[in-house]
Amino acid sequence: GSKKGEGSASSNQSVPAVEAKVWQPGVDKLEEGEELQCDPSAYNSLHAFHIGWPCLSFDILRDSLGLVRTEFPHTVYCVSGTQAEKSSWNSIEIFKMSNISGKRRELVPKKKNEDGSDMESDSSDSDEDDEENGGGPVLQVRKVFHEGGVNRIRAMRQNPHICASWSDTGHVQVWDFSTHLNALAESDSDATHGNSTVLNQDPLVKFSGHKDEGYAIDWSPLVTGRLVSGDCKNCIHLWEPASDSTWNIDSKPFVGHTASVEDLQWSPTEPYVFASCSVDGHIAIWDTRLGKSPAVNIKAHNADVNVITWNSLASCMLASGSDDGTFSIRDLRLLKEGDSVVAHFEYHKHPITSIEWSPHEASTLAVSSSDNQLTIWDLSLERDEEEEAEFKAKTNEQVNAPTDLPPQLLFVHQGQKDLKELHWHTQIPGMVISTAADGFNILMPSNIETPLPANI
Repeated sequence: GSKKGEGSASSNQSVPAVEAKVWQPGVDKLEEGEELQCDPSAYNSLHAFHIGWPCLSFDILRDSLGLVRTEFPHTVYCVSGTQAEKSSWNSIEIFKMSNISGKRRELVPKKKNEDGSDMESDSSDSDEDDEENGGGPVLQVRKVFHEGGVNRIRAMRQNPHICASWSDTGHVQVWDFSTHLNALAESDSDATHGNSTVLNQDPLVKFSGHKDEGYAIDWSPLVTGRLVSGDCKNCIHLWEPASDSTWNIDSKPFVGHTASVEDLQWSPTEPYVFASCSVDGHIAIWDTRLGKSPAVNIKAHNADVNVITWNSLASCMLASGSDDGTFSIRDLRLLKEGDSVVAHFEYHKHPITSIEWSPHEASTLAVSSSDNQLTIWDLSLERDEEEEAEFKAKTNEQVNAPTDLPPQLLFVHQGQKDLKELHWHTQIPGMVISTAADGFNILMPSNIETPLPANI
């Protein structure tokens, strides 16, 4: 942390030697007038932006720009929904962020000088990258009026122009945003940065069958158009596609929870199976062929279960985050034996608000919490005492890393207030986008190692 109002020293000689230490959020305190400074070298890319009112929920849209993209600058498409001051001011935003700059990933490590520095000067400064890419990122937005605040919004994986939104008015609506996405795709990146015009558009479907508002909603990754939505009572409704723009919605709900259904996740491998979590502390696994009761009901946490994520690369793994700040990983193959928990973490001290497995690394997941931290974890990591001793010897023990930090903790991102939701980009390895009360962040931590395809 550096104190506000103090100029940065122009030479190293005028800076007093301060013993370096690892900053622990929620443990270490800042003195009055001190603030933390971001270390840009920790990121391959880091950008912040906002599009007006805070967004509680958003989704990254699959695009046709390439399945595995590793070269900067990047372009991303997203859809988000606002939580405006007045209900009538809300909208769904379809936006395109282009010219996202960052450091190039070195396929061959640079040769080192004798003092350990790179032989070539490091030209991966974000300012230089921005100049090279013709300025900074460009944001273009299309807005569609939405009745009430958007509790959650999700895009269909197979047809990303089709999106479902949960409104705080108690309605679930399905939209077709193809005209807006086409307009963004055809627009030049040097066009206007934002569009304040809010367009009126009718949804394809407006479902009023829920008895309360809700947050839980998920599209099937296996069956195009299949959807489940859950509300704050305890009801879950199944939507089956009748055509490209119509759905048959089962009026008889799935009921197994005794309190609000907070999140829903379809199985990545079983087309009729989905999971739900609830304020009642339970996770339920459902099979739509077996009636309206859960096939399995698990007491998962001692507090509300806010979010769940089903691992698309290792479908036996289900992770859940709780209101008490803990998150757990379960191996569903162990359910018959009783305790299926294979990992449990108590690092966060405030409610978990979002959790998602990486689409590129089976052992990696990202977590956000009300403690204003976004953390990334690699469950394959274990503490190596020999390696630690070797590292300490090299650094003359200047790091002073706390011994109680979990070895699986790979990265801590801060700087956003009231973090709400995060998503990995399925087509840009290592990219995470997060939303908070003060806007969005796009980040690519430099220590997230994602194997590059063989042909790159």
